[in-house]
Amino acid sequence: MLECVINLSEGRDAGRLARIAAAAGGDLLDVHEDPHHHRAVLTLVGEAAPRAVAAAAVRELDLTAHDGVHPRIGVVDVVPFVALEGSNQVDALAARDAFARWFAAEHGVPCFLYGPERTLPEVRRGAFAGLAPDTGPDRPHPTAGACAVGARPLLVAYNAWLDRDDVGAARAIAAAVRRPGLRTLGLQVGERVQVSMNLVEPERLGPATAYDLVAEAALAAGCAVAGAELVGLVPRGVLHAVPRARWSELDLDEDRTIEARLGGRR
Repeated sequence: MLECVINLSEGRDAGRLARIAAAAGGDLLDVHEDPHHHRAVLTLVGEAAPRAVAAAAVRELDLTAHDGVHPRIGVVDVVPFVALEGSNQVDALAARDAFARWFAAEHGVPCFLYGPERTLPEVRRGAFAGLAPDTGPDRPHPTAGACAVGARPLLVAYNAWLDRDDVGAARAIAAAVRRPGLRTLGLQVGERVQVSMNLVEPERLGPATAYDLVAEAALAAGCAVAGAELVGLVPRGVLHAVPRARWSELDLDEDRTIEARLGGRR
């Protein structure tokens, strides 16, 4: 089985998001929306649901009217395929390549591949500026932009909020804690600031460690962590590596594991 965690450039219009998410049917596991990032993360399973969601997003969304603090290159911004139990990286790569060919051919959206060839940050830095699309036209779609399509291991998207409205401090903290396995950005999100993180090796560096690293760096910068936010779902093994007494503090719960949502599918 494959998981697909689509990142859409829409986090404010509930009606549009509901219509897009409905295209996935029973293969939708979770929706996380953020109005300040103007972004939504849809956790899906299989290969049919990502195509249905992407097609709906192209119909519903227009990148030229988009604003938000998170970097993006398209309305269907990131489409990563992740191997779950019963599949492997070869399956994820095949799904990635098939999706990129389909999206370019059916909707005219140029796609940049990431995974073994390059990282997602490298795609963001290089798209249309030295890095040509792997499929589709050599310029962005007029309303849908472009898409980064990947094959990657499981990761956990995680945010730590600071108690001081100082984006410079957030960026300094993000730089201080950044390391292999932990990608970070310091962002102004409405009237608050956050350290936005991707835990790309969550079995080795999980939410508790990431939170504690930010808390330590924040203390040195004269502020503190005011709360945590899990974006999407977390693998059960990563959750159970965290002491249960810290789950509430870290915005974790059994119901927000991939395995729990798969077990609850109709």
